[in-house]
Amino acid sequence: MQLDDTICYCFHVTKRKIVNYIRVYRPRRASQISDCGGAGTGCGWCIPYLKRYFEEAQRAQPSVDDALSASEYAKQRAQYIREGKGTPAAGAIPLPNDGAGQAPA
Repeated sequence: MQLDDTICYCFHVTKRKIVNYIRVYRPRRASQISDCGGAGTGCGWCIPYLKRYFEEAQRAQPSVDDALSASEYAKQRAQYIREGKGTPAAGAIPLPNDGAGQAPA
């Protein structure tokens, strides 16, 4: 994932915004990243990524580009939603139309 790729599809929050939020506001817990545009409070898909960026900041390691591409990230999120593991927030970026069926209502 690149800095300008979306991490939180429910609230349209990019990796750059999350990394900068952590750097500027220095949250004490990963859960406080939700104050960054609501990241992590929709379907829940991005929570492991938010935790990872938080932990990288705690170790004073710069956030590296993920090996995962933005399109693969979106496909994995769509699968997560379609399996009923989370419900996107109103206004979330739509799931990709990859022939895998519709997201649950």
